[in-house]
Amino acid sequence: MRSLVLAFALLAASAFGQDLATYNKGLSAYNNGSFDDSAKMFYEVTNTTTDNDLRLKAEYYLASSFQRLNLPFTASIYFSGIVKAGPSHPFHLKAVEGLVTVQEQLNDDLLIPNLLNNLYDKYADTWATLPIEVLSRINYLIGRISYRKQKFEDAKGFLEAVPTDSTVYHKAQYLLGITLSHPNYPVASDDARRKNTEQAMEIFQGVLRYNSPNRKDLEETHQLATLALGRLNYNIGEYAKSVEWYEKIPRYSQYWDAALFENGFARFQNDDLGGGLGSLQALHAPQFTAAFQPESWVLKSTIYYFSCLYPEAKAALLEFENLYLPMAEKLKAVVEGEPKDLQAYFKLVDTADSDVIPRPVLVSVRSNDRMINVFNMMKEIESEKQTIDGNQSWRSVKLSAELGTYLDQNRGALENFAGNEAKKGLISAYKTVKGFADQAEIIRFEIAKAEKEVAEKGINQAALLAKQTIYRPKMPSENWNYWKFEGEFWRDEIGYYQYTLKRGCPAE
Repeated sequence: MRSLVLAFALLAASAFGQDLATYNKGLSAYNNGSFDDSAKMFYEVTNTTTDNDLRLKAEYYLASSFQRLNLPFTASIYFSGIVKAGPSHPFHLKAVEGLVTVQEQLNDDLLIPNLLNNLYDKYADTWATLPIEVLSRINYLIGRISYRKQKFEDAKGFLEAVPTDSTVYHKAQYLLGITLSHPNYPVASDDARRKNTEQAMEIFQGVLRYNSPNRKDLEETHQLATLALGRLNYNIGEYAKSVEWYEKIPRYSQYWDAALFENGFARFQNDDLGGGLGSLQALHAPQFTAAFQPESWVLKSTIYYFSCLYPEAKAALLEFENLYLPMAEKLKAVVEGEPKDLQAYFKLVDTADSDVIPRPVLVSVRSNDRMINVFNMMKEIESEKQTIDGNQSWRSVKLSAELGTYLDQNRGALENFAGNEAKKGLISAYKTVKGFADQAEIIRFEIAKAEKEVAEKGINQAALLAKQTIYRPKMPSENWNYWKFEGEFWRDEIGYYQYTLKRGCPAE
C-alpha cells in the first residue's frame, strides 16, 4: 500500500514538474514577444495541470497573450472569465484592467460594459484600488448604462466620479449634461428643473472649452454638446439662441442633417419662416436622399400654411405622401406580417442594400451608434477567426477549435442584440410615418378650411400676392455673396439657403 501511495505521489510530482516546465517555457516566450508560442503553452497548462495556482497564472497570461497578439475580442473572453471568478483569483484586478483596455480598443458598447455593470456592486470595494484611469473608465461605462436604463441619480453619481484628467472626462461631462436635462429626470419642482437645465448648459459650455490633446472622440463630443445647446435653448423658448447653436454644427458632420432639421423648427418658431424653409431646402438636397426625415415635409407644409400659401402647403404634403407612404406599406408587411425571431430581423438589416427595407429606413436603423458598434465587433470576430484558423500550431492542441466556438457563441449573442435593435427601429419607423400621415391629414383639412374661408370672404389671393415685392435676403456680412437658387444644388451652397416669402394672408 505504501508503495502504491508513493507511486501516485511520484506521478503527481512528475506531472506537476512537466506542467511547470511548460508554464516556464510559455513565460519565457511571452517575455521574448513570442505570443503565438506563449498562448499555445499557457493553454496546454490550463488544460492539464491539477495545481490550482499554476492554472490561475496560466489563465491570465493566456488572455494577455491574445491581447498582445492583437486579438482583443478573444482576449476579452478570457479576461471576462477571470473577472467573473472574483478577487479570489490572484489576477482579478489585472484582468479588470485588461478588460477595460480591450473595451476601448473594440469600442464595445454592450458585452464588456454590461459585465462590469453586473459585477460592480459585488466587487466595488476591491475595484476601488484599481488605477484611477481604469476606475474612471468603469465609472463612465456604468454611468452610460444607468442613463439608458433611466436610473438618472445613479448615472449622475458615476459620471461625476470621473476626474478632470481622465481620458473620458469630456464624454462623461457631456453625458452628465444630457442626464440632468432629460425630461424624465426626477425633480421636486419646476424651479429645480430650471436649475438642472441651467447646470446642463454650463456643463455643455465646459465641454466646448475642454481642449486637452490626444483625447479620443473630442471633436465628436464637441459637436454633440453644440447640438445639445441648440436643443436646450429651443426647449426653453430661446429660439434665436437655438438657431445660433444649430448653425455651429460643421457642414457634413454626421449630425448635420439632424441640425438642419431641428434648425428648421427653431427658425420657424423664431418667426423666420424663410430661414426655416432654407434649412429644409438643404435637407431635401440630393445629398440627403438616404435621410429618414418624414417630419421635415410636414414642417414645410406647416410653414407654407402659416404664410397662407396653400398650393405650396398642399404640394409639400403630396411630396411627403409620394416619398413615405410607399415606405409605410413596405414596413407594414415586415412589422405586421408573420412573427420573426431576432435572427430574422438581424438578417433584414445585415446588408447595405435591401429590396425589403426602404433605403432611408435601412440607413437610419444601421446608423444607430449601438448598431454600428455591433457591426464593427462582428467584423472583428470574423477577422480574428481568420487569424486563428491560419495558426497551424494552435490547431495541433485544439486551441483553434475552442476559440472558434467561443467566438461563434459571442457572435450569436451580438446578432440577437442587433436583431432586437433592428426590430425596434423598424417598428418605430413604421409608427413614425403613420403618425405623420395622420398629422398630414389634419393639416390638409385645415388648409381646405382656410381656403374656403378666403373664398367666402371674396379675397383675391392672386392679386394680394401680385402686389408684394420679394427682396433678396439680408447678407450676414460684406464678404458674403448672393446667388439665386435655380434648381441646382451646389455642394458649397447647401446649408446656406434662405427663402424670402410673400404672404397670402389678408391684413387683419
